[in-house]
Amino acid sequence: MTVRAQDLGARVAGTPMVRRRRAFRAEGRAAFWFLLPSLLGFLAFLLFPLLASLALSFTNWQLLNQPKFVGIANYIRLFTVDPSFGRALLNTVFYTAEYLVLNIVLAVGMAVWISSLRWGKRLFRLIFFLPTFTPMIGASLVWVLIFTPGGLMDWLVQSLGLPIPNLLVDPAWAMQAIVIVSLWSGFGYNLLLFGAALESIPQTYLDAAQIDGASAWQRFWRIKLPLISPTLFFGTVMTAITALQVFDQVYSMTRGGPGAATATLGFFIYQNGFTTYRMGYASSIAWVMFVIIMALTAFQFRLQRKWVHYDE
Repeated sequence: MTVRAQDLGARVAGTPMVRRRRAFRAEGRAAFWFLLPSLLGFLAFLLFPLLASLALSFTNWQLLNQPKFVGIANYIRLFTVDPSFGRALLNTVFYTAEYLVLNIVLAVGMAVWISSLRWGKRLFRLIFFLPTFTPMIGASLVWVLIFTPGGLMDWLVQSLGLPIPNLLVDPAWAMQAIVIVSLWSGFGYNLLLFGAALESIPQTYLDAAQIDGASAWQRFWRIKLPLISPTLFFGTVMTAITALQVFDQVYSMTRGGPGAATATLGFFIYQNGFTTYRMGYASSIAWVMFVIIMALTAFQFRLQRKWVHYDE
């Protein structure tokens, strides 16, 4: 009986199912050790600082003293006492709305134009995509030289006779300088994204519509735009998230000025955290910005049901 039990156990252990389970466990252990460095990096440099900033947002930590718990006092101050926060929030919303619309419209328009060319498609896509590789700080410094009073932009405006003041010194126009630099640097990514989506549209759809007498605008509005709507949605979400976090251009070009005309939430966080060393207050601003980004993203995901068309 003992010999037969041992034989039965050996047969069970040698079945294909048991061997697959052992192989799966061995692969799981190997995968764990390969993923462990990335996991430790995620915990140390992302998750832990994120939770630490949330905890600090309920303190009055000023970097050189011990943190003291103050509850939601920082958040109350943001929305009831500090007028600079309201101005920074309005500037951020204004910049995001303008930049988002211009970026998407310009990227879609240029992508459609390039896709209609018979030659030079790759060349033009490369030319417009190259600025995305340029560090924003360096690009902003070059644009400061262009926008500086008496610089190239002023000469161009005067030559054309346009009633436009210097963009960097006029509070009403300063944000436009930030938008221009952001568009120059960022729309190439969406152009490449939308261009790839347009190239994936079956040519038979467009040929059939043209045979039926559809104009170029009708083909774009009725066929191309609905078919690239998932890609358009992705580009819109990512562009909005990036726009809400704008900082490099503001810091390099205007330092939030003139006055507070270009102060955004990202720059406001920098001012409070690394200029006045109010780390607790800066953390509360960062979490308010995080909630705004999440709320806008959730709103976009809900709204996409009405205009984004996925293949069934």
